[in-house]
Amino acid sequence: MKVALITEVFFNDRKGIALRDHLTRAVDQGADVAVLPELPLSAWAPFSKVVHDEDAEPDGGPRQETMCQAAADVGIALVGGAIIRDADSGTRYNTALLYAADGSCIARYRKVHLPEEEGYWETSHYEPGDQGPEVIGGLPMKVGLQICSDVNRPQGFQLLAAQGAQVIFAPRATPPETYDRWRLILRANAIMTGAYVISTNRPRPERGASIGGPSIAIAPTGEVIAETTDPVCVVETDPAVVTEAGAEYPGYLERFPALYAKSWSRLEG
Repeated sequence: MKVALITEVFFNDRKGIALRDHLTRAVDQGADVAVLPELPLSAWAPFSKVVHDEDAEPDGGPRQETMCQAAADVGIALVGGAIIRDADSGTRYNTALLYAADGSCIARYRKVHLPEEEGYWETSHYEPGDQGPEVIGGLPMKVGLQICSDVNRPQGFQLLAAQGAQVIFAPRATPPETYDRWRLILRANAIMTGAYVISTNRPRPERGASIGGPSIAIAPTGEVIAETTDPVCVVETDPAVVTEAGAEYPGYLERFPALYAKSWSRLEG
């Protein structure tokens, strides 16, 4: 499966023209799926604690429709995202979305781990997700979704690995001055899960928030196979590499979910 890392955001691209252009470049390089950064069709709202209603949208809202239509027009699967307002409760969630090449939304995941610090006042803007991640079919390889700070609490990665994920997409918005730390934990997650980890970053500072630094693709061995600020970069993932990693250390180690579930339940009490 060929994956395009798209290191660009499109909040000034209301008609999706620039988005289609980037996706077309990805298809021209053979990509099956393209991965956008965190909240790619929105200006970075958590730069302050002030919440604006227009930063969020209902299920099927205009940002989602733009991504859906762009994927269908170009004919490529697409990982995007939006702040989605729950129809029943009105609660806002930072939601990653996976569109098939026909534009249908085949999966969604709500970000669980939310920072609250300068430039990243995220708990002011949306609530933690209320469901764990699940492996997604419909692409040439089994994939999973995580979002940015979820990387630093790797339970989600472990759950995806236990379900057989071969590639884990982790869109993010992170500052360049902490990139070395992000690079380290992303590599560790790839080794721990025995899966490819692909993380695309927002490309530049916004509204005073320090944002930027490379997007990265990592093999199950921990080898960095792409590290780039180019707007479009295509990498190839191979299920045979995932199978080999699963047969080697630490891939073959048992996970003991019942044991750890018991320990977590005691902590919750």
